[in-house]
Amino acid sequence: MAQLVETATEPLQAVDVDVVTLDLIENALRSARYEMDETLFRTALSPGIREQHDEFPLIADPAGKMIVGQFGLSIPDFLENFNGTIEEGDVLMTSDPYSCGAAISHANDWLVVMPIFYEGRIVGWSSQFGHMTDVGGKTPASMPTDARTIFEEGVVIPPFKLYRRGERDETSLGIILNQVRKPDWNRADLNGLVAACSTAARRVQEMCARFGVDTYTSALNALLDRNYRAMKTLLSMVFEEGKPLSFTDFIDDDGRGFGPYELKMTITRTGEKVLIDLTGSSPQAQGPINYYINENLIRMFFGIYMITVADPQILWNDGFYPLVDVEIPEDTFWKPRYPAALNGRNHGIGRLFDLFGGLLGQANPDLLNGAGFSSSPHFMYSGNYSSGDRKGEWFQLYSIGFGGIPGRPVGDGPDGHSLWPSFTNIPCEYLESYYPMVIERWETIADTGGAGLHRGGNGVDVAYRFLEPGTIAIHDDRWLTYPWGVRGGDPGARGRKWIDRADGSTDILPSKVHDVAVHPGDVLHFVTWGGGGWGDPLERDPELVAKEVRRGLVTADGARRYGVVCSEKGMLDDGATAELRTQLRATREEPLPLFNRGGELSDLLANSLAETGLAAPTPPVAML
Repeated sequence: MAQLVETATEPLQAVDVDVVTLDLIENALRSARYEMDETLFRTALSPGIREQHDEFPLIADPAGKMIVGQFGLSIPDFLENFNGTIEEGDVLMTSDPYSCGAAISHANDWLVVMPIFYEGRIVGWSSQFGHMTDVGGKTPASMPTDARTIFEEGVVIPPFKLYRRGERDETSLGIILNQVRKPDWNRADLNGLVAACSTAARRVQEMCARFGVDTYTSALNALLDRNYRAMKTLLSMVFEEGKPLSFTDFIDDDGRGFGPYELKMTITRTGEKVLIDLTGSSPQAQGPINYYINENLIRMFFGIYMITVADPQILWNDGFYPLVDVEIPEDTFWKPRYPAALNGRNHGIGRLFDLFGGLLGQANPDLLNGAGFSSSPHFMYSGNYSSGDRKGEWFQLYSIGFGGIPGRPVGDGPDGHSLWPSFTNIPCEYLESYYPMVIERWETIADTGGAGLHRGGNGVDVAYRFLEPGTIAIHDDRWLTYPWGVRGGDPGARGRKWIDRADGSTDILPSKVHDVAVHPGDVLHFVTWGGGGWGDPLERDPELVAKEVRRGLVTADGARRYGVVCSEKGMLDDGATAELRTQLRATREEPLPLFNRGGELSDLLANSLAETGLAAPTPPVAML
C-alpha cells in the first residue's frame, strides 16, 4: 500500500462552507475537469484521443474519492496496490489491470496518477487515462481477437514512478516506448496525460490559496455528502426493500468461437443500502472479452445511471459508495483469473449499461430503456505504403464506431451515436487526408432502430474503400442477439460486417477478427446495430413517422411496423393508417411484452448461419 510523505503536521479542520463558496468550488472543479480534456486534446497525436476523445479524467479528494470526472477509474484501488512512497513531484503510471485492482481494464489504457500537494500535505489527486493506439503485441493496435492471455496484448506496465520528485524516468520510458509500433504517438499522448493532470493540480492549489485549505477540503466533503443524501433518497424511492430484481443479457461470442456469455445482475435493497450481485454470470472467457472490473467501478456506473436520470445537473461523485455493496465472484467474466486476456472488454462495458437499463426499469418505468449501448465498436487499419513519396512508411488507424442508442421514456434514441457521450466521430476529411482510404458512405440505415412509441436509434453503415494493401481488425458484438425493445417496443437490428472485394467477390466477416488482408479497391461495410424501441409502436404519431420517411430514417415499408401507411415520399394516408392499426391491434397478443429480445436464444443459435452467414458459437466452458 502507498505511503504518503507529507511535511505538514497540523491536521485539517472541518469548517462550515456557505452555499455560494460551495457553488464556486463545485463549478471550478467542473471547469478544471474539462480543462484537463482540452489540454490533452491539444497535445495528443493519436486520432483515438485527439479526435475521438478516448480518455477519462478525474479529480479526487485527499483519500482518492472522485469529486469530479468521467466514467472511469478508482484511485483507492490503485493506491492499495502501489508499493512505495509518494512524495511531492511524483507522477505514477501503470497499464496493468492486474496490478492496480482493475483501476483500468486493459493494457491499451495508460493511467497517470498525480498527488496534489499544498503547503506540505496532499489535498487531492488528479488522474487521467487514455487509450493508446498501439502498445505492442502480436497484432497492430494490440487487440488480438483470439488472445488467451494478457501476454499477447503488448507491453504491460506495472505501477511505477514515471516522475520522481519532478524528474522523469527516461530509462524506463525508453524501454516502454521500444515495445510499441507508434512511439511518437505514445510519447505525445502520455505527455498530454501528465500535462492534463498538472493543469488540474494547479487549479486545485489555486482554490486552496483562494479559499483556504480547510474550506476547500470541507467543501469536498460537503459535495460527497450531498450525493450520499441524494442516493439514499433515490434508493428508497426506486427499490422495494427485500425484493430482489434480476436481469440477464448476453455477449454473443469471445472471438475464439465460444458463446454466448451470460451476464446476470441482481439488485436487492436492505434498509438504506443495496447489494449489486453479479453471481450467475458465465465463467471467464477463453478469448479476450473478459471485463475485469472492480467493485468501485460497478458503484460508479450504477451511480451515474441513477443520479443522472434523477438530476443531470448534479456533479456526481463517489460520496454514495457506502450505500452500495457489490459482489463479484472470482473466475468469472467480471473477475477473471490472471493472466486472462482483457483487450476486448469494450463489449462488457456496453452490456453493463444495458443490464442497468433492463434491471432498474423493472422497479421504475421511468428508468427503463431499450438495449443499444451494447458495445463500443472498434475498427483498425494498418500497413506500409507501397508506392509514392511515402513508400515503406507505416500507417496505423484505431477508431471507435457508433451504433443506435435505445429508445427511452423521454424520447427517441439518437441515430449513430457513441456509447460514451463525450466521444466524437473522426471526420471523414481527416481519415482521407491522413490514411490511404476513401469514405464512400457514412450514413444511418433506415429501419435499423427498433419501432416503438419512442424509436430506437438507427445504426450506421460506414463504407471504407482501401487504397493501399494492409490488414484490418474489428471488435463488435450484437451480430447474433438483438438489442431488445421494451414495453412493447421492437428490438433493433443486428450489426453486420462484410468486404466487397475488388475482384467482385464478397467476404462476410465475424464481429471480432484481426489480421484480415485488404487490397486496393476493396470496400469494407462496417454496419452497426440499432437501438431497441420503447413503448407501443402503434401509439407513435403517424405524422412523425411520415416525416421520418421523408428524412430517410424510416422506409415506407418500415412505417408499417408503426401501423402507418404512406408513400415512398412520405405522404401520409390517414384512412389506410387507421385501418391498418385496427387490424394490427386485433391480431397481436396482449398485453405487450415488457422485453422483446427478437426470439428465444435457442432459436437465434439454430438460425444463425441462415440469418447471419456466420456459424453459431460453441457453448462456453469454464477455464481451469
